Amino acid sequence: MPVASDSYAHVPVMEEEALELLCIREDGIYVDATAGAGGHAMRVASRLGTGKLFVIDRDPDAVALARTRLAGYSCVTVLQGNYSTMDALLARVGTSAVDGILFDLGVSSMQLDNPQRGFSFQTDGPLDMRMDTTASVDAAQWLAQASRSEIIQALRDYGDVGPVGRIANKIIARRDSNRMNRTTDLVAAVTEALDFLSSMPMEVRTVFQAVRMAVNEELKHLDTGLRRAASVLAPAGRIVAITFHSGEDRVVKQIFRGWTRPEVLLSPDGRIIEKHAPVMKQVLRKPLLPSPAEISRNPRAKSAKVRAVERIPC
Repeated sequence: MPVASDSYAHVPVMEEEALELLCIREDGIYVDATAGAGGHAMRVASRLGTGKLFVIDRDPDAVALARTRLAGYSCVTVLQGNYSTMDALLARVGTSAVDGILFDLGVSSMQLDNPQRGFSFQTDGPLDMRMDTTASVDAAQWLAQASRSEIIQALRDYGDVGPVGRIANKIIARRDSNRMNRTTDLVAAVTEALDFLSSMPMEVRTVFQAVRMAVNEELKHLDTGLRRAASVLAPAGRIVAITFHSGEDRVVKQIFRGWTRPEVLLSPDGRIIEKHAPVMKQVLRKPLLPSPAEISRNPRAKSAKVRAVERIPC
């Protein structure tokens, strides 16, 4: 169900750090690849004069909210779509080069706080978890169709939880008896699997995270999205990424590292055929982390990391 209120409470994570790293110019062209509730976008838009800001999200609810909250900024264009198709989305509005791109990854506060979206283990709701509510497969359907090995792989890759076999078995037992349709059903499966623990295990949170990431194919889209972002980044432009999960951060770190190192092509016998200079440079020696004060104000910032690269002019 859409969140219609323009006063929706949202605290952007590491806002000042992200804005500083983007090096916003009044006449620059920027992309917020993950609109969410529009917190970062509002701050970017407020710094623009003749420049432009393109705001992207695959969630129709987020797009509707962003259009409402950013309606007062003539420099803003809100686009519905997946950031993995960023180059095509920008081409449709006549833009092929931008000066900065922000990725604020993971699930948004708006999505977590709406029980009907099914992202939170703390409230009862349909087992949905789709970031794009028009997508054909939700979490209940994914769990109904996935094999035991696929469920175990998702729990390992995206949740780092254990014992994965016990949890997968309880999920399958519940789904086979048509008891895997609500968020409370998934919570029950995990707590039943870990009944040797005295209270609700922390694994519940990570199982929800793992299922969400699998349903939305988040790491696949992130890999593609970063590469699409690089294809439209102007010389001296920057890509800034805020991650919240080790898998997200690993993808960002590896891709950024590849861009900032020379590319060497070797022959089968090990001789150097070609050597290409790096296309980007690291802006930060190591990722920025939230301050204790920010974590105190906004506990969702606790696992955040910020990385940034800048395109080297040819």
